[in-house]
Amino acid sequence: MRKVLLSLLIIISLSAFAIVNADYQSPIVNVVKAAAPAVVKIDVVSQTEIYIDPFIREFYKQFFGDIPRQFEESNSVGSGFIISKEGYIVTNFHVIQGAKKITVTMLDGSVYDAEYIGGDEELDLAVIKIKPTKTLPVLELGDSDKLNIGEWAIAIGNPLGFQHTVTVGVISATGRKIPKPDGSGYYTGLIQTDAAINPGNSGGPLLNIYGQVIGINTAIINPTQASNIGFAIPINTAKRFINQIIATGKVEKAYLGVYIQTVTEALAKSLGLKVSKGVYVSQVEKGSPAEKAGIKEGDVIVKFNGTAVESAEELTSMTRNYTPGTKVKLTINRSGKEQVIEVTLGTLPSQTSSGVSESAKEFFNMKVSNITADDRSTYKIPAGLEGVIVKQSTNSYIKVGAVIYRISVNGYSYDVKNITDWNKVVGNVKKGDYIGIFYYYNGVNTVFSFRY
Repeated sequence: MRKVLLSLLIIISLSAFAIVNADYQSPIVNVVKAAAPAVVKIDVVSQTEIYIDPFIREFYKQFFGDIPRQFEESNSVGSGFIISKEGYIVTNFHVIQGAKKITVTMLDGSVYDAEYIGGDEELDLAVIKIKPTKTLPVLELGDSDKLNIGEWAIAIGNPLGFQHTVTVGVISATGRKIPKPDGSGYYTGLIQTDAAINPGNSGGPLLNIYGQVIGINTAIINPTQASNIGFAIPINTAKRFINQIIATGKVEKAYLGVYIQTVTEALAKSLGLKVSKGVYVSQVEKGSPAEKAGIKEGDVIVKFNGTAVESAEELTSMTRNYTPGTKVKLTINRSGKEQVIEVTLGTLPSQTSSGVSESAKEFFNMKVSNITADDRSTYKIPAGLEGVIVKQSTNSYIKVGAVIYRISVNGYSYDVKNITDWNKVVGNVKKGDYIGIFYYYNGVNTVFSFRY
């Protein structure tokens, strides 16, 4: 009898508890249902040439003949999202860099070969394209300028190859800057989120609660230093360049036209500056957007569109996030007084310094251009160093940002001061020639030699 009564009491007590919010469904579920089909997994097969010391190559040739060029393949995984029914997909540049083959897998298991359309390493932005065999789902692009700290952030991607993983957090901060892995400058204006982002998430969308893309997941803080700190490129930055990439395969970035250096304590005291932080203008290029707007030598730029600027590299990165013709507001300190100057940004020069258009010949898997004032600031190139700067490189020896100032061919050296010099030298190189490339990178002069 006691057991029966105890059982009845347990049943009665359990029935007294109702399920809280029984009909509730998180709005995040609806976002994922709508957005996930347009998020893709990107598998990349990349190919890099194996370096063989020229002396070993020559020794081997004496006995066995020339060593054929050797390559090694590697596989990587990233994410992307579809932005048009024609099959255009946005991702990070580092996801597809050096790709020999790109394969896209959709949520329903459909697999497509993808074509690289174009992109930009500095912005870490790229567009690829598939040829759809059916109507494709498409994501709507939101407005990252209207983000509020604390609002929902939803990341969908393929972390560590686990397809279509969803993580949720909030917008932790906006306008963040982090150094680039190669030390060439900064990523600026980034969105910070605590939604978990891991390797493989790169290129995937960061979504708001309305299912709109507000950012492109790009980077994380080293997990050994901190957890749940991820960064995304604001979608408004990407929107400025996506159509350019689709139309031309490349981006046209803005420039200011100033020679600059970071304000340090020593610089401030030696020049009697009235600020301790900012970017000192050491020279203004004639006819540049800065000169036209009234920027003068000796000015200290302290803000860019209201955001504090503390280094030359940061100012360069901020400028490059915009397209030519954009109007921006620079807050400068001039002799202790602050003023705001509106500047209409110009087109980043990429050809000859005289303005005459000349295309640089591609050589040894490198694309080069003449050095600009922005390049000198970004890569800390000495003022007296002349040459051509490497803008794209798919070989693993000479990196982007390196300045090539001399080329030796079969024992004869040729100075390279501009694109014209470069084209003359590389245009006459023949198969079997012995090549020595003299270049400056990150404070060091190096010679790389090989047989062409």
